[in-house]
Amino acid sequence: MTMTKTTIDFFFDLSSPWTFLAFNNVQPILAETGAQVRWRPFLVGGVFNAVNPRVYEMRADPEQKAMKRSFGWLKEWAQAAGLPMNFPSPHHPVKSVNAMRCACVLEADQPALFRFADAAFRAYFGEARNIDDPAELAAIADAIGLDGADLLRRAGEQPAKDALRANTDEAIARGAFGSPTIFVPDGKGGETMYFGNDQLPLVRERLKTANQG
Repeated sequence: MTMTKTTIDFFFDLSSPWTFLAFNNVQPILAETGAQVRWRPFLVGGVFNAVNPRVYEMRADPEQKAMKRSFGWLKEWAQAAGLPMNFPSPHHPVKSVNAMRCACVLEADQPALFRFADAAFRAYFGEARNIDDPAELAAIADAIGLDGADLLRRAGEQPAKDALRANTDEAIARGAFGSPTIFVPDGKGGETMYFGNDQLPLVRERLKTANQG
């Protein structure tokens, strides 16, 4: 009897440094557990506006101890993962609407979406490039073998706008309050939600349990 592989939903926004970490750190977990993933682009700002506006209060005071320490921990996490982390950059906080609409254009082609997201994450967090700039987004797409001009054209059309809104609304309805948000099905019609890079060990254990069941 062939066991059906568990498929997780990984909701992400390219502007989030912790999501950059989790996007990479979840991959060996998927390989180990045999789980599959659906990369789900959404707009984390829309989530904050709807259910977690306190994030903006914290950002308004970058000198507070918690915020300053979080940047230090972020760079330690990046070093542990072997990832570049040139953050915060001059473009922080970056507007991600253009980038996430591009991601939504690619959502039906998951391998292409993965390549674009990986390249965009590294451009923003590794090279401090402005992923709100359409020219930068086109260059990122071109560099991985996509047609950047066509991607930007499609990202500006109504279907991409509607898809980003629908994904964001779906994530909120399922309980999301930030990025990344990961949903692991339990095989019985339910699911467990996890948030952030630091909860990936819990994702791993949940996936191992799901595959045993």
